[in-house]
Amino acid sequence: MKLVKSLLGWLGTFGAAIAVTLFIGIFIAQPYTVEGHSMEPTLHDQQKLYVSKIPNTFPETLKHGDIVIIDSRVEEKRSFINDLWEQPLFRMFDEQKNKSIYVKRVIGKAGDVIEVKNHAVYLNGNLLNEPYIKETMDETEDRRWVVPEGYIFVMGDNRNNSNDSRSIGFIPLDHVIGTTF
Repeated sequence: MKLVKSLLGWLGTFGAAIAVTLFIGIFIAQPYTVEGHSMEPTLHDQQKLYVSKIPNTFPETLKHGDIVIIDSRVEEKRSFINDLWEQPLFRMFDEQKNKSIYVKRVIGKAGDVIEVKNHAVYLNGNLLNEPYIKETMDETEDRRWVVPEGYIFVMGDNRNNSNDSRSIGFIPLDHVIGTTF
């Protein structure tokens, strides 16, 4: 009987530790590994970072220039299950390793006008000062977007090697997983 009581005590402690870990990872912060080269030279492939989940809970805290972790499946609705499954405890069992999770930079917020012309990005008519980009964009076609309410526009710092809002579209605020520390 003493062994069973001791075992139950250990299981309770282990369960509480898992619950606290999940709570922190879903609502406060979680580790993330950069996959790919779309944010070079700022971030590098396999670089480890910590992500603040506050923007996931309070999307109005997002600012222009923030580096965000997003779910690129913009055509799908997100739920609490997505947040749960993206936690490291569960991700290690996922063979796909969240190939839809991207790291990008916030270029535009609701109401902003984003223009790509002359190989550069303009925000509300003003040329963006972007010392963080890898190189001048190869973009030859002038393009223009108006960011709708409830969305953001994101781009990678390696503009010539980035799958971002130029191709996947606007990112719903509920698809913002967090921002880097």
